[in-house]
Amino acid sequence: MGGLNYQVNLLSALLEFENQRVEPILFLGDDVAIDVLERFNAVDGLKIVHSQVFNRSQKKRRLLKAIVTGCDAGALAVFKMHKINVVFEAADFYGWRFNIPTIAWIPDLQHRMLRHYFGFFAFWKREIGFRMQVYAKRHIMLSSNDAAKDFQRFYKLSDERLHVVNFSVPVRPVKFDVEALLAKYNLPRHFFYLPNQFWQHKNHECVIKALGIAKREGKDIVVAVSGNHEDSRDPDYFPKLLSLIAAESVEENFRLLGMIPYDDVQALMLSAAALINPSRFEGWSTTVEEAKSLGVEMLLSDINVHREQAEQNALFFAQDKPSQLAKKMSGLPSISIDERIGNLKGAAERSELFMSRFADKFTTVIEASAKKI
Repeated sequence: MGGLNYQVNLLSALLEFENQRVEPILFLGDDVAIDVLERFNAVDGLKIVHSQVFNRSQKKRRLLKAIVTGCDAGALAVFKMHKINVVFEAADFYGWRFNIPTIAWIPDLQHRMLRHYFGFFAFWKREIGFRMQVYAKRHIMLSSNDAAKDFQRFYKLSDERLHVVNFSVPVRPVKFDVEALLAKYNLPRHFFYLPNQFWQHKNHECVIKALGIAKREGKDIVVAVSGNHEDSRDPDYFPKLLSLIAAESVEENFRLLGMIPYDDVQALMLSAAALINPSRFEGWSTTVEEAKSLGVEMLLSDINVHREQAEQNALFFAQDKPSQLAKKMSGLPSISIDERIGNLKGAAERSELFMSRFADKFTTVIEASAKKI
């Protein structure tokens, strides 16, 4: 879902702000899922090319051919038919002899920085993929300076081939009834919001323990938590969190909402006292980016990328110090939802500025890679 959202936002930004410098064309297989296709079809002005070459059933064969022969000839033929000048290689590899300039997007280096969360095969699958892109002389695109520093540490790439493009997300003013929203999710007027997927590195444990500390101090704090409950790397992770919730006796404080509509995500963010992101690692946080645009207060784990992304517009806590988080939650006052909603015009303007910068930086990378440095 993260990769899909990234591409939809990128394509939307390019078409809205940089359509004079670049024409994005999306290549999909004939078997693309209907819900995915609907997301792309909703991008105004996007040209989509369907080809069986990109069907899922062909992916392993194409990858093997790209590795053995050095070129995904089928993809190359389709791209040349449509006069493609630069290819954006996301979760794919077209070969080390592929002769169209190519940008490889790498979301983060989590497998290197948090290796204990990856099994042997999961680690090496990612690592070999990254190394192939480096040795194939790709232009490498990352989302933060922090990730770029890590990348140079492990892979030693020339500065001309390494690019940082901070992604952004569009924020459109959403109309909602506050009382109906709170009733729908059984939430009090004063609550915090944590919209992260339930993956190990997202560090939900810190929030659960912070709520336990606050409760033992006689403070009744509620955190609304949305997101996918499954972590493919550790199917036992979510059950472990449920056990921790019970052990801390915070079932009524840590409110599990599951997967919810995106409009409700934005509405909850606007209604919360603050967004919480306790993550141990990020490439560039989508939830932080949304909160920045909306003008929502943030409580963030004190990791380098959060400092880079939020700058001074957040309160920070050590990722392994739930007592710090408990103290900051306890000290944060209630907000005026009416005032937040009244400032949505400013949120839309901030979002437009961030999206235009995203499009400009990405287009600059395209132009640099087209020179075949």
